[in-house]
Order: sequence, then C-alpha cells, then structure tokens
Amino acid sequence: MTDSAIAAPAVPTALATLLVATAHPPQLADYRCVLTPRELDAPEREIAALTHGAGVHDLGWLRRVAVRGEDRFRWLSGMVTNTVNDLAPNSGAWNLVLSAQGRILGDLHVWREGDGHLELEMEACQVEKLMAHLEHYIIMDDVELVPLGHEPGAEETAIGLSGPQVADVLVRVGLPVLAEPMTLTRVEWNGLDLRVLRGYGTLAQHYTIWTPVTGLTRLWRGLSTAGASHVGTAMFDALRVAEGMPAYGVDIVERDLPQETSQMRALHFSKGCYQGQEIVERIRSRGNVHRHLRLFEIDGAIPATGAELSRDGKAVGNITSAATLPLEMGSRTFALAMLRSEAELPDTQLTCTSGTARLLSNTPTL
Repeated sequence: MTDSAIAAPAVPTALATLLVATAHPPQLADYRCVLTPRELDAPEREIAALTHGAGVHDLGWLRRVAVRGEDRFRWLSGMVTNTVNDLAPNSGAWNLVLSAQGRILGDLHVWREGDGHLELEMEACQVEKLMAHLEHYIIMDDVELVPLGHEPGAEETAIGLSGPQVADVLVRVGLPVLAEPMTLTRVEWNGLDLRVLRGYGTLAQHYTIWTPVTGLTRLWRGLSTAGASHVGTAMFDALRVAEGMPAYGVDIVERDLPQETSQMRALHFSKGCYQGQEIVERIRSRGNVHRHLRLFEIDGAIPATGAELSRDGKAVGNITSAATLPLEMGSRTFALAMLRSEAELPDTQLTCTSGTARLLSNTPTL
C-alpha cells in the first residue's frame, strides 16, 4: 500500500480540543472524519434535550467554501441538483452532486448570504472528493472555490443547537431566532462575528452557529448557561436516524440514484440543466426506480448495518443505519433501509435478524 492510499488520521475538532483540557475530559470518537465527544451526559438526558428541550453539540466536522467570480451563479447551478439562481437572499438549499450517469457523488448545502455571496457547506469527509470534482468543471468560467475558516488567526468552527425549545435558548443568550428553516443571518454577539443558520428538521429545530475559534468558549458557555444541555455525537446521530435524515457514505452511497434516496427536497425539476439531470428527468418522466430509502421502527435488538430485511422468507431490503433512543416512556429503535418497491405497503411488517421492522409512513412522534 502506498502512502497516498493511507487515509489521514482524524483530528480533534476545536470543541473536542477545548473539552479534553477540562477536569472531566470526554471520550472522543471518530465521527464523519473528525474526533469529537461521543457522550457529554447520560444518554437519557441527552435524548430528552434533543426531543423535548434543547441540546448544544459539536458540528466541527463541517467545512465552508466560498464560490466567487462573475460566473458563480450560472456555473454552480449547473453542478448541483437544487436551485441556486432563485435562492432568496439569506437562504439556502440542500443539494446532491451527481456524476454524468446520475449517480450521487456527495451532498452539500448552498447558502446565499445577502444578494450575491455564495457559499458551500459540506462535511469534512467529502471535501477532498467534492472539491476535486467541482474544480474539474471550472474550465472557461470566471469561478474560484475558496476554503474558509482556516486562515491563521481567523480559524472558525461550528456549534449546533437542536431541539424543539431552541428558540428559548437563543432569546435568553441574545441571539436571533429565525422564523423559517433554511435561512441565515449574521450577528455581532459579545464581540464575535457569528453566522447563524437554521437548517431542516422533522422532529426538532436545528441551528448551526459559525464562530471564530477564539470565541468558542464564550459561545459554548453562553448557550449552556441559557439552558442548552450538552449532547455528544451518539444521541445526535440517533436523532438523525429517527428523523429519517440520511448521511452520505452511510445511507446514501455513490451507486445510488437521487430518487432512490426519497429525498425530493434536494431536487429541483425546473431550474435548468445540471450534471446528471438527464437521468433524473428520465426517471421522473418515464417511471419509478425499483427501491427507496425508507424509515422503519424496529421491535427487537438494534440491527447491524447491512442486516437483511425479508418478507415471507424473501429478501426485500437492507439496513443502512439504526439507532436506539432511550426515551422517557421506554427505548425505541429506528432504522433507515433500502427497500424494494414491491415491499412498500403501508405499515407493512418485515423481519430482520434482530426482530421485526415496521415501515413508517410518517415521521414518528417521540
């Protein structure tokens, strides 16, 4: 094996570095190509905060890239699956990045700040692959992709705030509450220039707050004092599964087609041409795909990734991710799975190695 084939080791996020220096350092775990706290409190208290209160957590695996140049809107619109030109000022959209064959190379958010500033937000695991892909298609275009937040003395990181009561925390700490998902604002807070973004959620509101690393301690303590409980990646990821929100590299992989993921909020069918659009449109106009990513509730032990789903002894799908939520009224286990279309009957019950799996037609109530 050559050196280039060896993956670089994950490094601690700015928050992880801060917390391991405290009197009670948390255990760090590899999550989305960074080292970050897996648990910061008892799992029962963490999930209670995320489902009924507010939890503050690490988002240090996110990266920002500015899209600059006179051709930035036209060029970027041709590279992603969702709207770019029609984004309202201070709003964003989740996008897939496709190959010419319509296969999913990755996902990212496009944000438009003010009238003209365009920015990409993506996971650390995907930066190298997506940047290489995007830069390959800057040919005669006046476009430049500029990574942000790594300049010496101006390093940035992201903190998350999630739960149904996050607005109360934001008001108490003196930060703005955003009325709609997928919107953003910039605010000066205690001498810090912060970018506050509200993302998408089905069971909770989700905020991302970008802060200079030099102000991380102030922000973390401020949100904690205002009533946000500390949450690690284990329960944050468990909520992600219960919300039916897939992670690239886990629930969505490169062989998948966009409509197979069931994530129609990432697709725009009237914005004009983009790479892979021909395949997406062909599927939409001529027929459905033969499998979909679906949300299940599991009765039994948590199934392993890749576990087979079957009906009447016939394999009809595979688990992509699963998580148990230790809720106040009792633990519940949810899973995302790729399921063959012929097995998609409402509230159908399938079997897996750990018990039974019930297909959910709506997001569960926790």
